[in-house]
Amino acid sequence: MVAIVEAEPGAAILASHRPSIASPMARTPYPDVDRPDLAPLVARIKAERGGRLLNLYRMLLHSPPIASGWLALFTAIRQQSTLSGRLRELVVLRIAVLNGAKYEFKAHVPFALQEGFTQAQIDALKAGRAPDGLTDADEAALVYAEAMTRTVRVPDPVFAAVRKHLGDRELVELTATIAGYNLVSRVLEALQIDHG
Repeated sequence: MVAIVEAEPGAAILASHRPSIASPMARTPYPDVDRPDLAPLVARIKAERGGRLLNLYRMLLHSPPIASGWLALFTAIRQQSTLSGRLRELVVLRIAVLNGAKYEFKAHVPFALQEGFTQAQIDALKAGRAPDGLTDADEAALVYAEAMTRTVRVPDPVFAAVRKHLGDRELVELTATIAGYNLVSRVLEALQIDHG
């Protein structure tokens, strides 16, 4: 069983510079998404995201080029990747915990359940514990995600362990997934985007 070490997100930040995360509202107001110039992009986002316009995408619409690029990247990660949905959702939930991104965690619980995780496994991940019933590939992916998230550089033994389970394409997709969802955490938390 993999041991997950929990440290407070942002532990390297000086205590006097710790942000107060008391506000349930985003730091920047959401743009008017009914603007005619945004209509084609809003329609594309809704088409690729199950008919919904999540607050994350609403916020990104302040910059249509960023929103469009973001949509392309995460459509590729979520819908065009050969990486198993199980590994994807496992690492996304772990990244959300490591980064203190509650929105990200909450948003991915339904996907994790669809991929076969039990509520008990999800609860263990939320509490910073390795859930029971993980495969060797799951454990290797968790350790890989932890290394990428915490220290950026991945030690050779960690890379070798995940490499045993994945081909070149899946390895690149796992790496892009971990990097991408760290991006999601950072945008959500910096702008304090509320789940909606």
